[in-house]
Amino acid sequence: MLDFATKPTLCGDRVTLRPVSTEDVPGLVDLVADPDGRRLTGTHGEANEAALQAWYASRGAQPDRLDLAVVDNASGSYAGEVVLNNLDRPNLSCSFRIALRPGFRDHGLGTEATRLVLDHAFTTVGLHRIALEVYAFNPRARAVYERVGFVAEGVLRDALHWDGAFVDATVMSILAAEWRRHGGHPTGR
Repeated sequence: MLDFATKPTLCGDRVTLRPVSTEDVPGLVDLVADPDGRRLTGTHGEANEAALQAWYASRGAQPDRLDLAVVDNASGSYAGEVVLNNLDRPNLSCSFRIALRPGFRDHGLGTEATRLVLDHAFTTVGLHRIALEVYAFNPRARAVYERVGFVAEGVLRDALHWDGAFVDATVMSILAAEWRRHGGHPTGR
């Protein structure tokens, strides 16, 4: 059966992806407390540490999603998380999201983490399609998604209300056949 019951550890040159644990909660608190990170991901509200502890403690038992900690190999620190969720078994698809803590952005960690989890999803899990939404005020993330092979499909107009203004979200996806063709390097980069 297609699911995420097995929680892998995926190793790259810059990052290791491993199942999240409650030991990662201090880093998650830092991530959720970052105003810029909340804006870029469209995260409204605040989360308290007890709620985050309960959330990360429950992730290992979820067969319909994969929550992995992004660990910076150079420092051994929790850099953020990468998530495959909204599993649609009949259509062999799911959603993708990633968030990195301040200080771990703009170092290529997100690009490598994205490639690692996509490769796992397509080659090990057997997914056909992975989709995401990226807000118009996050061109840095959109560039990463395009760099690894995501293709823009359309725009969700006024999808997010942030600081009194509405913001569009671009829907992007990548297909297994595209992944097999370029392995996350559609332009050779």
